[in-house]
This record gives sequence, C-alpha cells and structure tokens, in this order.
Amino acid sequence: MELDETDREILRALQADARKPFSEIAREIEMSSATVHDRVNRMEEAGVIRGYHADVDPKAAGFGTSAVVGLRVEQGREQDALDRLADIDGVQEIHLTTGEWDIILRVYAEDTDTLRELMFEEIADVDGFARSQTMVVLATEYESHELPL
Repeated sequence: MELDETDREILRALQADARKPFSEIAREIEMSSATVHDRVNRMEEAGVIRGYHADVDPKAAGFGTSAVVGLRVEQGREQDALDRLADIDGVQEIHLTTGEWDIILRVYAEDTDTLRELMFEEIADVDGFARSQTMVVLATEYESHELPL
C-alpha cells in the first residue's frame, strides 16, 4: 500500500494519541470523519496500522531492570530460537540481526535477580542457544515509538 500525505497526517495524529476521535482528526486535516474512518480501515486491512496500545512505563509497572541481550545461536536453529523466545515473559523485542550477534533482545525484569533467572533459566534453555552477552540498561534517555512520517 502506498501512503499519500493525507494518510501520513492521519498516522501522525494516531501516533501522537491513538485515542483521538476520528472527528477531531478530520477537523485538523480538513476532511470528513467518514473519509478518515475509511482511510484508517484501509490502513488497518493493509497492515500499516498493526494495533493500538497503551504506552506503559516499565518502572511504574514494576519492571525496574531492563537489558539488551545479544544471542548467538547454532547455524540453522535461528527459527527454533525465535519461536521459543517469543513465548518468554519479559522478552519485549526480538531482532534478527547481522554482525556478531544473530539475535538482539530487549528484556524487562523486576530486578537483577529476576533478570538472572530470565537469562539462565529461560533464555539459556532455548533450542540452539550457543552464547549471549547481556548489557544492563542503566537509564533510557530517549525512546520513541513514533515513526518519522
């Protein structure tokens, strides 16, 4: 699906506030609510809009520790590892990458003891696991989930 400038305006508005009524978006971009609704439906059906989510602060929700984890897996076992990692509580992002690490994870845990359990009892038990490097995040200075449309 090719996005035009109107689609991008709608997406920018929804990224800023996914709860904003279509009528308000329509007013801002000088278009009818029905047209905004139709365009949003079209973008949902095409997979451009994957869902609507609350932006939850991990620390406020009890996850005081986060880490970035580089994983090396046995050649040919990447898909097995990816399938298992997606089922592990605390794994928030999974990226198949090039370079030193085959997979990069972003994980959240209550504390360092819980992180240790996650690493040694869950992630290290993944089929094809070869080795890992865990980098504890000391502070997140900037994070955005909005694409520069």
